[in-house]
Amino acid sequence: MEVVALVSGGKDSCFSMMRCLDYGHKVVALANLIPLDDAVDELDSYMYQTVGHQIVICYAKCMGLPLFRRRISGSTRDHALKYSVTAGDEVEDMFALLSEVKRRIPSIGAVSSGAIASDYQRLRVESVCSRLGLVSLAYMWRQDQTLLLEEMIRRGIVAITVKVAAMGLKPSAHLGKELAELKGHLLQMNESFGINVCGEGGEYETLTLDCPLFRNARIVLDDFEVILHSADSIASVGILHPLAFHVEPKPGSSSSIGDGAIAEENSSCLYEVNGAIAHTDAENKQTLNPTPTSDAYPDTNVCISKTGRTLFSIGCWIEEPSSASQGMKADLVKVLSRIENRLKDGGLSWANVVYVHLYISSMKEFGLANEVYVSFITEKKCHLGVPSRSTIELPLVQAGLGHAYVEVLVASDLVKRVLHVQSISCWAPSCIGPYSQATLYGEILYMAGQLGLDPPTMKLCPGGATAQLELALRNSEAVANAFKSSIFSSAVHFLVYCSAHLTSTEKEAVEQKLQNSYIAHLDSARSGSYPTILYVLAPDLPKGACVEIKPTLYVPTDDYDGDDDDGDITKELETGGSKPSSSKVPSEWSAQYSGLHDSCCLINAVAGKICSALVSVTNDIASKICSSTEQLHPSKEHLKAIARFCAFQLAKTLTDTGFTWDDVTMLRFYYLVKHAAAADTMSRAFSEAFTELGGADGSLRTAGAPVFNLIPVSGSGRSASMDDVITCELLASKA
Repeated sequence: MEVVALVSGGKDSCFSMMRCLDYGHKVVALANLIPLDDAVDELDSYMYQTVGHQIVICYAKCMGLPLFRRRISGSTRDHALKYSVTAGDEVEDMFALLSEVKRRIPSIGAVSSGAIASDYQRLRVESVCSRLGLVSLAYMWRQDQTLLLEEMIRRGIVAITVKVAAMGLKPSAHLGKELAELKGHLLQMNESFGINVCGEGGEYETLTLDCPLFRNARIVLDDFEVILHSADSIASVGILHPLAFHVEPKPGSSSSIGDGAIAEENSSCLYEVNGAIAHTDAENKQTLNPTPTSDAYPDTNVCISKTGRTLFSIGCWIEEPSSASQGMKADLVKVLSRIENRLKDGGLSWANVVYVHLYISSMKEFGLANEVYVSFITEKKCHLGVPSRSTIELPLVQAGLGHAYVEVLVASDLVKRVLHVQSISCWAPSCIGPYSQATLYGEILYMAGQLGLDPPTMKLCPGGATAQLELALRNSEAVANAFKSSIFSSAVHFLVYCSAHLTSTEKEAVEQKLQNSYIAHLDSARSGSYPTILYVLAPDLPKGACVEIKPTLYVPTDDYDGDDDDGDITKELETGGSKPSSSKVPSEWSAQYSGLHDSCCLINAVAGKICSALVSVTNDIASKICSSTEQLHPSKEHLKAIARFCAFQLAKTLTDTGFTWDDVTMLRFYYLVKHAAAADTMSRAFSEAFTELGGADGSLRTAGAPVFNLIPVSGSGRSASMDDVITCELLASKA
């Protein structure tokens, strides 16, 4: 992509441009915001007027690029972390500046910034990029600062300190020093006082005099003075004021820089961006894009389900013969409209949605499905952050369920924490659009489906299924670390989607890789408590991936305080929960099915807060449940027996772990399409089983919508062979 780089004169914006080149992009312009003379931070304003004002012009000359700049007319009016468009805010000046760059250079596709750890800075750049239809590139985001500093020095960035403001940094001793000279001292101060070695906490500011990007010339500082701004005995503050400097052509330079004088401000490479802030066509399209309504399509039989109370799932699908379906767009509009209306009926909105499972009939129509999705779920509607999401292809048409099936996890209150990084970085895959990397509700972290994508290129890694799984695990760990957590110590449940294109040998290799790269490295503090792992075979996955993983984590409040520091949960996770409830099951069920509980159930209950359970009905189990050997092509009676068996095992699991049906946040039954009865027959069998169970257990409400979702798949199971007849997946939470 062609890139415009936001520059300030320091090391970070220069190194960010170098990273852009590393990943095949082309920097074609520079953009700079000039602080007001009476800016709130008088010191930074003074620094810019004396240093940055002319130095940034020199950058353009040294790099042979056009420079666009604008004097800030606004101030900080929106103080929230997540920015909302606010008239008079200084972010609108960035919007005006980049709008002009895009107008003059229409081929611009991305914006580079030097953000390392500041969510405040990153979110504002992402907001502007989203409104302009540009991509944010932040290749230093959440990178180890020590490694970054070492790489900057190693790769030839020559930068000096022009401001110091931290314990251990003295104006008289450390101003004007090159990074290479200061590196050892900065590392020592990090060890002693915890300062950010890259200056992310405002400990110091830099001025870049030379780097590999300066192909025409370098900047030479001839004379300067040190100005003491604050003589604090612990952390004095000082700035370096250049008195004289010049631009020195590099040997072999093809461009003439002149006689070495400072670049003239009326240079043809300089564009002053003035005037009022206007909306762009791209922004207007996003703002005015109407939500389609189901009224535009003929009526179809839209079905809905609902679990739990405070935190619950709503599932919605089309139960019609494939001939009655109006196609992907019509079906998805119907489904999302029905969910939206159900939310409104409960006094809720899309802002209450924590997670979305989007099932579609063909990955070839992913783009169309996404267009419909973004017309319903937008950042404007979700002020706390858009929900996390997983998208896979399922054999919906073969099961008579139309072309779209959506399941949403909903919270009755608005207390979720959302991580939504739209910038392309080296940290983890970006989420450009209305879906986030992870959402924390209560003490449960719901992570978006992770593919084996290389974060800086957003391309699937080579090496097939096992390599993709390895990278997907690494990406998941990066996201978990952002919540001071780890998939190796706090995962409760792992959902592993495998593409149906994989051979049996490849699927076995995936399971072995998960064993070697993940399970074998689980934190020993778990004391034998391991996450439940479910494999699901899907006809296709996004980007044609071989594997997609979706971890669910338990993140105790004491371990996550909402800051951005990395860290791992080390608190012991205990199996078990509170005192068992008094849930009951029909006595004849208990006599018939209790002996099979251990052989078919996998349970992980953590600290009495969350319970994950799988019930695996294999052919062997089915033969013991049913009265004949025809379980591969189940009759209504066989389905009834299997449904009763599943309901019993789930009820027993909840009782044994101290949870109730009101705690259930998700309940799915995965069934093999090629051997299954019709979807409505399946639904009736399970509904009747739960109604019968509800007669003995008053805590299970069976009136109204079903409490479960039936998911047609190409295969499912607790191993990568995925040969279960039925697999039950339950998640319960007291969050």
